[in-house]
Amino acid sequence: MKKLQIAFLFLSLLCYNSCGFYSFTGVDIGSAESFYVRYFQNNAPIVEPGIDRDFTFALSDLIQNQTSLNLSANAESADLIYEGEIVDYYFAPQTATSDNVAAQTRLTIVILCRFTNKSIADGSQDFEKRFSFFVDLAGTAQPVGAVLDGAIEEIYERITQDIFQESLANW
Repeated sequence: MKKLQIAFLFLSLLCYNSCGFYSFTGVDIGSAESFYVRYFQNNAPIVEPGIDRDFTFALSDLIQNQTSLNLSANAESADLIYEGEIVDYYFAPQTATSDNVAAQTRLTIVILCRFTNKSIADGSQDFEKRFSFFVDLAGTAQPVGAVLDGAIEEIYERITQDIFQESLANW
């Protein structure tokens, strides 16, 4: 019985220690302890009210939910800094019917993100990159209200994941 208890204790310690070496999300935060997301200004030619605020919150929420990093009150005290702007927001017809009416409309959002990792002195993980995604809407659907909100939410989910992967994943 004593040997069984020792074996169980050994296996428990082994499993506990192994959790520190692997993450299911592939996140590598290194020595960073905090992050800050600056307000992503909407500088697109077409301005949709509120999408800048929604994107800033979506990125902050994703990082908080998927890492152990703390949200910093200001950029000066943060180890990781995300900043940027919405540079494009547009609708474009994709397919047409025989009546020359759009059968599908594509909503595209492009975001420029700058990432700074102050916990690494050489700046090797810093980047400035454009991220974009689109959603196709039925040509008969009016891109307002719940239809528009759902499309923007889907686009933000993909773009925030792409930014997260680019900045913190070590695949």
